[in-house]
Amino acid sequence: MKYLSEYRDGSVAFKMVDRIKATSKKPVRFMEVCGTHTTSMFKHGIREVLPEHVAMISGPGCPVCVTATRDIDKALKLARIPGVIVTTFGDMIRVPGSKSSLQNEKSLGADVRMVYSTMDALEVARQNPKKKVVFLGVGFETTAPTIAAAVLAAEVEGINNFSVLSSHKLLPPAMDALLSSGELDVSGFICPGHVSTVIGTASYELVAAKYHTPCVVVGFEPLDILQGIYMLVSQIEVGEARVEIQYRRAVAPEGNPNALKTLYGVFEPCNAPWRGLGVIPKSGLALREAYRSFDADALFDLEVPDSPEPPGCKCGDILRGVKTPIECKLFQHVCTPENPVGPCMVSSEGTCAAHYKYSQL
Repeated sequence: MKYLSEYRDGSVAFKMVDRIKATSKKPVRFMEVCGTHTTSMFKHGIREVLPEHVAMISGPGCPVCVTATRDIDKALKLARIPGVIVTTFGDMIRVPGSKSSLQNEKSLGADVRMVYSTMDALEVARQNPKKKVVFLGVGFETTAPTIAAAVLAAEVEGINNFSVLSSHKLLPPAMDALLSSGELDVSGFICPGHVSTVIGTASYELVAAKYHTPCVVVGFEPLDILQGIYMLVSQIEVGEARVEIQYRRAVAPEGNPNALKTLYGVFEPCNAPWRGLGVIPKSGLALREAYRSFDADALFDLEVPDSPEPPGCKCGDILRGVKTPIECKLFQHVCTPENPVGPCMVSSEGTCAAHYKYSQL
C-alpha cells in the first residue's frame, strides 16, 4: 500500500479502489497480458490494495519470456556461423537457450550486437556489406510493423545482406488458447495498451463473444489499471462481456490502419511455439513469399532439436498463470536477475523479475 500512496495521483487512485470495493461482490480472477502492466502492478502494490475476492494473475505478456527455447537455440546457431552478425534487443542477449545464451556466445567471440531498433540493425548491414546481418525479431504486434518497415527499406535500397529471424507473436490467439484449455478460470482480461494502439479491439471482440469474458484495454499508470479493473467488475456484476477501452488517449477501436497495412504486407500469420503454451495456431508471423530473401530461416540451416525447459524452472507455468514466482523453488535462491535460469527473470517485463525487484523494497 505504501507504493500506491507515493504515486502522484495516489488520493484519486485510492478513491478508485473504494469504487471497486463498493461495486465488486463476486469472486473474480483477472489476467493482465502485458508485461508493462505486470511491472506497474508490482511496482505500485496494486494487488495488495484490492479486495481479497478480486485476484490478479499475470499472463503471457512478456515477448522475451514467451520466446521458445528452440527459437533461442536457432539464434545461437546463427551466432556460431562465421561471417554472421546477430542483432537484437538487449534483453534477448541474456535469455538462456538449452546450453548457452547470446551473451555467452559473444564472450566466446561471436559477433552479437544490441540495437535499439530494427533500423539500427539495418544500419549495421549497410556498414558491413561483406557480413550477413540477422535481426532476431521478437515482440508482439507493437514492434512487428517496425520490423516490416525495415524489410521494406532493405528491399528499396537493395541491401541484400540483411535478414530477419522471426519469432514474433500475436496476443489474441494466446488469449483464446488460455481460455480454451480449461486449465485456468479467467473472469476477464486487462488487455495491452501498446499492442492495442496497432491492432485495435476487433480481435478482443471475438474472444469476449466466444467465451463471454470481458476485456478492457488499459493504460499503464496505476490509476489507469485501477479504472480498468473497475470497468471489468462493473461488467461482471451486471452479467456483461464486452470490450471497452479505458486507454482512449492512445487507442482507437480500428487501431492503426497504416501500421497494420505495413505489418501484413510483409508478414502473414503462422503457427508458432510459445514457452509454456506450446504451438498455437496462427499466433506467429512469418515473412511472406515475396520477402523470403529476407527470411533467415530460409537462408540458413537452422534446424535444432527440441529442448526441455531448464530443470525446476516454472517459467512456463507462470506464463500460463497457473503458478506464481514464489511457487517456483528456484525463485530468489537459484534464479536471480544476476543468474537467471529462465527468461521470466531476465526481462524487465518478466513476472519473476518484477516480483523479485519490488518484493525487495
